[in-house]
Amino acid sequence: MIKFKRYLPLFIMMAPGLIYLLINNYLPMFGLIIAFKDINYAKGIFASDWIGFKNFEYLFSTRDAIVITRNTILYNGVFIILNTVVALGVAIMLNEIKNKLMKSFYQSVILLPFLISMVIVSYLGYAFLSVDVGYLNKTILPMLGLPEISWYLEAKYWPYILTFINLWKGIGFLCVIYLAAIIGIDKAFYEAATLDGASKLQQIWYITIPTIMPVIVMMTLLSIGKIFYSDFGLFYQVPMNSGAIYDTTNVIDTYVYRGLMQLGDIGMSAAAGLYQSVVGFILVLLSNYLVRRKSKENALF
Repeated sequence: MIKFKRYLPLFIMMAPGLIYLLINNYLPMFGLIIAFKDINYAKGIFASDWIGFKNFEYLFSTRDAIVITRNTILYNGVFIILNTVVALGVAIMLNEIKNKLMKSFYQSVILLPFLISMVIVSYLGYAFLSVDVGYLNKTILPMLGLPEISWYLEAKYWPYILTFINLWKGIGFLCVIYLAAIIGIDKAFYEAATLDGASKLQQIWYITIPTIMPVIVMMTLLSIGKIFYSDFGLFYQVPMNSGAIYDTTNVIDTYVYRGLMQLGDIGMSAAAGLYQSVVGFILVLLSNYLVRRKSKENALF
């Protein structure tokens, strides 16, 4: 009791966060039963009939199952690798800028795309890619003597377009995290390396990267946990929901959304969400296990 009174102020400070966590993260978990029911709005969720795993059959029995799973995994795999490498490189370069005003300016410029709504990004993309008024078709391609391209009808270009947009929009957040980790490195390490004749690249390779490796591993593991989830705005709004390019833009989230809008089956949507969560959880455990076998210090848990 004495200990409880001693830490009561801390419990009070912690209470809002715990309440939010309970309401936002744990209470919705009761909705998992929707994935195993044939929801009847007249009966309600709990009184609706149990149908076992039939909602999951929608995801795995269609001919599109392989395509959407392939797209989801490959896109997110590329995103994780590119965003980590580029964000780390940009963070290292920002750390070399000594002028505080310029450093703040560059940080703001890099972080700004991350704060922009994907709806706005989709229209920025349309301003570049539109057949009628797009900057590429009306300015860049004529300057290069190339014919106009119907971007929203040509599926082969979209893996590169989506990768570029994701990289442009996403590296700002990672860059800030890596930069904060780099700034926390003791300067004495670099001074000693300089006295020993180490070049700047050698300092980065043998001091910077190993020191912030736990942060890199943590962010990578968190990204791997969401590898079966996709940025809905990126894959639905940016391509303007063009049916001609579904082969390269359709992922699990957009596929489920279209199915939900057409069929109105929330059980199928819940099944997809549960499937993504379980697979993501397993991938995090597996990835952390592999990291832990090599280096316990760098493991997330």
